[in-house]
Amino acid sequence: MLDTNFYKRLITPIIIAILLVALVFLGFYPNVSMILGGIALFLIGMEYMESGFRTFSGGMLEQVLEKFTNTTPKAITTGFVATSIVQSSSLLSVIVISFLTAELITLASAVGIIFGSNIGSTTTAWLVSMFGLKIKISAYAMPMIVMGILIPIVLKDKAWKGIASILIGLGVIFLGIGYMKDGFEVLKEGMNLASYAMDGYLGVFVYVLVGAVATIIIQSSSATMAIIITALATGQIEYANALALAIGANLGTTVTAVIGALKSNENGKRLALAHFIFNMITGAIAIIFIYQLTDLVDFISSLIGIGVENYAMKLALFHTIFNVVGVLIVSPFIKYLVTFLNKRFIPTSTEVGKAKYLDSSILAIPDVAMSAITKEVQHLFANGFKIIIHGINVKKKNLASDMDTKQVIQDAYSSEYIDIDAFYRYKIKGIYGQIIDFATRAQGNMNTEENSHNIEYLYKLKVAARDIVEAVKDTKHLQKNLIKYSKSKNTYVKEQYNQLREDLVVLLRDINSLATVKEQHEVVLILSKAKLHSQRYDMMANGRLDNLIRENLITAEMATSLMNDSTYAYDISKNLIDMAEVIFVDTNLANNILVDDEDIDDLLSNN
Repeated sequence: MLDTNFYKRLITPIIIAILLVALVFLGFYPNVSMILGGIALFLIGMEYMESGFRTFSGGMLEQVLEKFTNTTPKAITTGFVATSIVQSSSLLSVIVISFLTAELITLASAVGIIFGSNIGSTTTAWLVSMFGLKIKISAYAMPMIVMGILIPIVLKDKAWKGIASILIGLGVIFLGIGYMKDGFEVLKEGMNLASYAMDGYLGVFVYVLVGAVATIIIQSSSATMAIIITALATGQIEYANALALAIGANLGTTVTAVIGALKSNENGKRLALAHFIFNMITGAIAIIFIYQLTDLVDFISSLIGIGVENYAMKLALFHTIFNVVGVLIVSPFIKYLVTFLNKRFIPTSTEVGKAKYLDSSILAIPDVAMSAITKEVQHLFANGFKIIIHGINVKKKNLASDMDTKQVIQDAYSSEYIDIDAFYRYKIKGIYGQIIDFATRAQGNMNTEENSHNIEYLYKLKVAARDIVEAVKDTKHLQKNLIKYSKSKNTYVKEQYNQLREDLVVLLRDINSLATVKEQHEVVLILSKAKLHSQRYDMMANGRLDNLIRENLITAEMATSLMNDSTYAYDISKNLIDMAEVIFVDTNLANNILVDDEDIDDLLSNN
C-alpha cells in the first residue's frame, strides 16, 4: 500500500526542483516566471487561510457540522456553506473524517457534506472571475498582509491570530491572482497558447486530462481554476477548452483525496471512495453533455445579466452547474451508496485488538480528539467487561437479563479456566497502548492555557484506561480460586466464593446499566450504591473470615485464599467504579447533584 507520507516526501521535492529549474531557465521569459510566481503565491495564500481557519477548530465550524447534518439536504447545504466560507475543501474533509471516526456524525451525513463541499469549492471561481479580473485586486493585498502581520503583535488572543492568518492568506492570494493575470497578458504578446486549441470531443478529452494532471501536481483545484480563469480572461485559451479543463480539475481532486485516504482508517477510505464515485459520475455527465450544458450556461447567463463575451464568469457558472447537477443526480441514492460503502474496508479478524476511533487526522482538533479518546476508552471497557464476566465464570446473556443472581452464578460459563492472558494480548494490550500514545500526541497539540480542561480530563481518561487494565489483571488472579473452590466439598468456602461472585455480578450489572442511563442523577446514584456495596468484600472488617477460622470451618490455606481473593474482588470493584466515574459521569453536572442516603438505601434494598 502506498504511504502518503512517502508520496509527499517524494513528490514535493520533485515539484520544487522542477519549479526552480523552470524559474532559472525561464528567467529569460519574465512573463512565465510571473505566472509561476503567481501560482506559488496563490498556494501559499491558501495554506495561510487554511491555517487561520484551523485555529477556530473546536468552535463554530464543528458545532455547525454536528448540529446541522442530520438529514441529507442539511448535510449538503452545510458542506456548501462551510466550504464557501472556509475556501478549503481539504480542511473540511479533515474535520468530516475526524467527526466520522469519532462517530459524531453518520456516514450518510459525511457523504452529504462532501457532496455539498464540491459545490462550495466552485465559489473560488466566482470570486476570481467577479473581482480578481475586474478590479486591480493586488492593490488590496498589501493592506491585508500588513494588518495580518500587525494584529498578532497587538492582540494575543487565539481567535485574532486566526483572523490575522486569514487576512495574510487573502492578501497573498490576491497578489498571486494579480501576478498570474499580468503574466498571461505579457505572455500573449510573444506566445499565443490559444493556437493549440482543439475542437470536438478529442479536445474535450485532451483538456480534461490536462486539467486533472495539473490539479494532481498542484494539489489544489482552486489554484487550477484560478489559472484557467486568468488564462481564459487574457485570451490564452479558448472557452470550450477552458470548460474541459474545469472538468479535469474536478477529477484531479479525486486522485488527491484517494491518495490522502490511503493511510486513513476505514471511515476515511469509505469517504474517499464516495468522493471518487461522485466526481467520476459528475465528470462523466459533464463530458457527455458538455454541449448541452454550454447551451444551458448561455441561457442562464442571459437571465442573470452575464455578458455574452464574459467567458470567465460563464466558466464559473459552468463549474457550478455541473457540480449541482451531479449532486441532484447522485444524492437520491446516498442511502444505497452508504450501504455499498459499509461493505467495503471491513477490518479483518486480526484487527479486533486495534483501536476503532483513533486516527491521526483527529489530532489537529482537540475537542474531537477528546471525544474519540473517550469513545476508545469505552471500547476498551467493553472488551475488558467481557473478559471480567467470563473470568468470574458467568454468561454475558445471563448478566444482562433479570435472572436472579444465584441462578446467574449457577449457570457457569465454563468448567475450565479461560486464558485471560490470551484475551488480554488480543483485546486489551494493543488498544491500551494506542490510547496512551494517541493521548500523549493529542496533549502535545493542545495549548496549556486554552485547553487546561481538556488536558485535565485527558489525564483522567488515561487513568481510567489503566483502571480497566488492572481490573482485567485482578480477574486473572481471582479466576483460579473461583473455579477451584466452586467445586470444593467444603460447603463453607464454596459459599464464600459464590458470595464473591454474586457481589461481582451485582456490581457488573450496575456498571453495565450506566451505558444506557441518560439522567446524570441516576448515574451518580448507581455509582454511590456500588461504592457502598463494594464494602462487602472486606472480610476482615465484616467479621466473616474471623468466624470461619474461629469455628474451624475452613483451613488456613482456604482462609489465606479468601483474604487475598476478597482483596482482588475489591480492587476490581474500585477500579471499575473509578473508571465509570470518568467515562459515564458528566463532571459539570455531577458536581451539582446531591444524592440522598434514602435513595441509596432504596437501591440497595432492591438488590
